[in-house]
Amino acid sequence: MLPAAFGYGMLLHVILYTITWIFTPITAEIASLDSGNIDEILNNADVALVNFYADWCRFSQMLHPIFEEASNVIKEEYPNKNQVVFARVDCDQHSEIAQRYRISKYPTLKLFRNGMMMKREYRGQRSVTAIADYIRQQKSDPIQEVHDLEEIKFLDRSKRTIIGYFEQKDSDNYRTFERVANILHDDCVFFSAFGSVSKPERFSGDNIIYKPPGENAPDMVYLGSLTNFDLAYAWTQDKCVPLVREITFENGEELTEEGLPFLILFHMKEDTMSLDVFQNEVARQLISEKGTINFLHADCDKFRHPLLHIQKTPADCPVIAIDSFRHMYVFPDFKDLSIPNKLKQFVLDLHSGKLHREFHHGPDPTDVAPGQHIQDVASSPPESSFQKLAPSEYRYTLLRDRDEL
Repeated sequence: MLPAAFGYGMLLHVILYTITWIFTPITAEIASLDSGNIDEILNNADVALVNFYADWCRFSQMLHPIFEEASNVIKEEYPNKNQVVFARVDCDQHSEIAQRYRISKYPTLKLFRNGMMMKREYRGQRSVTAIADYIRQQKSDPIQEVHDLEEIKFLDRSKRTIIGYFEQKDSDNYRTFERVANILHDDCVFFSAFGSVSKPERFSGDNIIYKPPGENAPDMVYLGSLTNFDLAYAWTQDKCVPLVREITFENGEELTEEGLPFLILFHMKEDTMSLDVFQNEVARQLISEKGTINFLHADCDKFRHPLLHIQKTPADCPVIAIDSFRHMYVFPDFKDLSIPNKLKQFVLDLHSGKLHREFHHGPDPTDVAPGQHIQDVASSPPESSFQKLAPSEYRYTLLRDRDEL
């Protein structure tokens, strides 16, 4: 029996407090990062999702409770503190960290593996379920095990594939392979085989091969140290990330945020010959321009609107154009690719501002024959079409604009 002095009001208070305590989620363990602890925390985390935010940003404010609840959900599934870390950086308080990771919008969610920042940040739905599912996907094994070498004959040869043949799974060689696969699994498909299954392919020990797209494309063998992560990663990245990438509506935001102009080949999906020609010419003429412009190809059917923007239709494909994020410029004729350095000059004319000047003021005087009349016809190049795929002000607080080209 309860003492009379206890009273039913006090009893009700205790019951409500107990119920509240039972059903209140555990306080989220969000690590606050600063210049003193960021390297140690991220380097020791298998996977870390970091929220770069600003307190005054309304999108950041909306994300905070969602991010914390997602952390609670994942913490129950991965209780080891180093398996998955949810962390945050107040970019106003730690601007040096924001600059280090080139934060251009709030909030930005970046993924890290053992301290290495992944190229692709989280751009999915801002919900507890979506963020938790994303982390589960990142924690899943990116390598499919082959149990019979006959399976290799039935691989999808439209994809870039890396296969590792190892004597043992519990080995430094495989652990290095696993680290590489965790980083590049969005760019290549990874397979592995062990023991007696892999023995026919291990002529001189463990090895890794790359199978390029195409039924008749020859395999390439990795010749470096299997325990040297930097070498293995560089070789695999070179094979998995093509010089000319495909732009889609799914990766458009990511590509625009890299901040580099686009050199795009628009082609019909089945027209692989034009793509091969374009890739070869980019490799031959423009390898020195890598890092100043993105080399891309796009499906004419899917990207009809940008084509219409430059007064073209899928019937005109293949078409080459530059999108500088301010304007679009059309390469004169796809057949001109065979002219030495014609494509390179097109790109150099973008960087020098010549394309922009010519569209506004007609041909440069240096391109006109002596005595030829120059007609100064003002014109306006089509505005950028792919800029519309950039991060939206309805989803982020954007911090900077791009220079005009």
